[in-house]
Amino acid sequence: MLRNIKSDYLNWIILIGILLLLLEVLFFNGGLIVTFILSISFIYLGKKWKPRFMGKAFFWIGWIWLIATVLNMMTFRYFLCVVLLYIIVQFFQSQKQPREIKPVILEGNFKAESEPYLKRQKIFENKFFTSQQTPEHVYEWNDVNIQVGIGNIVIDLSDTVLPNGEAIISIRNLVGNVQILVPYEVEVHINHSIMAGTVEIFQEQEQRVINETIVYETAEFESAEQKVKLITASITGKLEVKRV
Repeated sequence: MLRNIKSDYLNWIILIGILLLLLEVLFFNGGLIVTFILSISFIYLGKKWKPRFMGKAFFWIGWIWLIATVLNMMTFRYFLCVVLLYIIVQFFQSQKQPREIKPVILEGNFKAESEPYLKRQKIFENKFFTSQQTPEHVYEWNDVNIQVGIGNIVIDLSDTVLPNGEAIISIRNLVGNVQILVPYEVEVHINHSIMAGTVEIFQEQEQRVINETIVYETAEFESAEQKVKLITASITGKLEVKRV
């Protein structure tokens, strides 16, 4: 069923579920965390003390307690309603303009300790809600390594000069779309891990994936002078790699 839900819509469903869970824990059911800890502790002790009778009793009490707690949660009822509504009606696609992120490198400075090294300024701040913006101008390249919570990311490689060798882009996010714009002369290796979402690479047709790791490499990647290795991991969202 998840394969038929548009990635943007699925992002909103999960985001609302996360917010509802936070509200439930903070305002409506403060003992929920304690209940989870106790039920998981019972399960753990039960597995540790098997096959004794006390171990079996703890194990099943823990599972029954955990399942009963989940069934009584508002968040569980919300997701159950979403599933039932999906069976009845078709969700419409909602398009959003992603925020464009382009790395900008500030001047590095040397700092001598036991031995000299070059320390570069950070490109991005790790934030749960991405609100980072960069100027619309040519920038100096530096490898990208970011982790964000919720939001869309666009990295345009046409506005920079990639060095000879392998450039690295590593992106880890919970919910959101990732778009990478790659010049035609640059070879690419893609390693994408996703729980539920869509993938569109170059001219390939968009495909829906669930709990998969996708590895893609252009034909001349190994011998190319300029190449990019893209490593992404996400719970839900869309990965799009395009030539520009």
